[in-house]
Amino acid sequence: MGKFVVSARKYRPNRFVDVVGQEHVSQTLKNALQNDHLAHAFLFCGPRGVGKTTCARILAKVLNCTNLTEEKEPCNECESCTSFNKNNSFNIVELDAASNNSVEHIRALNEQVRFQPQQGDYKVFIIDEVHMLSQAAFNAFLKTLEEPPAHAVFILATTEKHKIIPTILSRCQIFDFKRIQIKRIVGHLQSICDQENIQAEEDALHIIAQKADGALRDALSIFDRIVSYSGDSIKYADVISNLNVLDHDYFFKFVDAMLVEDMPQVLLLFNEVLDKGFEGDIFITGLSEHLRDLLVCKDKESLALLECSENLRTRYMDQANTASASFLLSALQLATATDIGYKQARNKRLLVEVMLMKISNLSSILEASITGPVLISEKKKIDTKIAQDEVQVEHKETPVENEAAKTVSAPKEELEDKIEQKPIEEATVNPVQEASPKKKKLKLSIGKLSSLESLDKEIEQIKEESYRSVKEISLEELSKYWHEYSENLDSDIIKQSLRAADLSLYDNFLNIKVASNLQRADIEKEKELMVFIRKSLNVKDLQLKIEVEAKVQDTKPVIKKNLTVKERYLQMREVNPKLTALQKRFSLMPDE
Repeated sequence: MGKFVVSARKYRPNRFVDVVGQEHVSQTLKNALQNDHLAHAFLFCGPRGVGKTTCARILAKVLNCTNLTEEKEPCNECESCTSFNKNNSFNIVELDAASNNSVEHIRALNEQVRFQPQQGDYKVFIIDEVHMLSQAAFNAFLKTLEEPPAHAVFILATTEKHKIIPTILSRCQIFDFKRIQIKRIVGHLQSICDQENIQAEEDALHIIAQKADGALRDALSIFDRIVSYSGDSIKYADVISNLNVLDHDYFFKFVDAMLVEDMPQVLLLFNEVLDKGFEGDIFITGLSEHLRDLLVCKDKESLALLECSENLRTRYMDQANTASASFLLSALQLATATDIGYKQARNKRLLVEVMLMKISNLSSILEASITGPVLISEKKKIDTKIAQDEVQVEHKETPVENEAAKTVSAPKEELEDKIEQKPIEEATVNPVQEASPKKKKLKLSIGKLSSLESLDKEIEQIKEESYRSVKEISLEELSKYWHEYSENLDSDIIKQSLRAADLSLYDNFLNIKVASNLQRADIEKEKELMVFIRKSLNVKDLQLKIEVEAKVQDTKPVIKKNLTVKERYLQMREVNPKLTALQKRFSLMPDE
């Protein structure tokens, strides 16, 4: 068995021009070499696998190359470049600060700095993961880093720039490496496939690049794993199976079913996803990314943000044309909220299913926020009319606006007033493309995007407009519901107090006159009374006001002295009629 070399080492760049996605760093270093403005200390910082150590090694090789090209690239033929490529150059010292982070290691490094290079003009010290040095090691390194010998050049590399002390940062030229774009990673993988005679589908390479998350080294490691699994032919199905990635087709099916409000199909698809072994959070993340990509496709200017193959781009554009921007934005908001609360949820599956059911019902909510309750009530008539016209006359276009106007001609003025009050640019009804042969929907073009909160506010506003005014209520109607409520009470005492009340209406108040404070207290205890009255009368602002009649409130009976027990009882009963009920309940009789 031969010695296998991983792609990350086999295809490691040997020149600045071969570094992928870091042209701003490569060009700056070449210009510094061209103008002889090279610093003595550099700090390369950025995410993992983006070329920090690679650029440091190329720079070290360029400094001692005896036959540089006009573009300031190493020749890879001289003795210095050859020894460097074989990893036996004495002019380059590489130190891993993760395992050599003590003061003693830095002191040993300071001793090596004093010695002249054996060949060439520079001795280059590359310190990787420099943020792992201890505080004492940083302090021991400060003086050498600030004033090194003329032949010494330091190149520090780190993934966590914020952990390096400011005194080190101020002594270095800082270069920030960025994540590599997906299309650049795909192009690099395709070039490796051409050199290795490997047939790879474009969608498969895109999945590898997306999984790498901007790190080329991770992409090459995944690529080697896929080649070991698939051989000389890399297919999309093999990649998603090996990397445990959910197929794009599922998300297209989900959105298609949601647009036609096919809730059972949505739940069955989610059950199929779970049966394949995918967790709910992975599904939520994939659905959110899919909805984001569809929103990106709604405008030609933002279409460049969609990072996928050409075949997949066409599918995204086709589905984006069938979904409104408001639907996608509201669905994305629901998915994001579910993703935030997923870890804290006890029943995680139910949480995701509730989200899917809400998204499946979004189309009706969006229609209700625009057309109002009257048009929604007539929607079935419009659908029936459209279906009849299609059966009777084939290949004939019938404007839905005219049919809707004929069907709901009576409340037309009310609809126009409500639609004009909405904060939108258009409120026209257009026939939507058939997403399913079994069910047809109406598509409403929306000028402005609406979130769920704004839709709820609009629906509440429509409900408030449907409430009746207090002036429209008659006393006879009020008395009817007042006595209806009293008849359903279990307490005879409260029932008697409600029956004895004198009702009247004034402005927004329901005025009640009672004979005593006890009756007033009984009525005030009934918290559900006004809720029932408002709901029955369909009013919102009706308030309750209770008054005690002055003749009863101010007149105090004079209790004579030297009365018998029975006479005292009779006088007390006049003041408090409830004593009669108390007497009957316990069978009490006053003494003579």
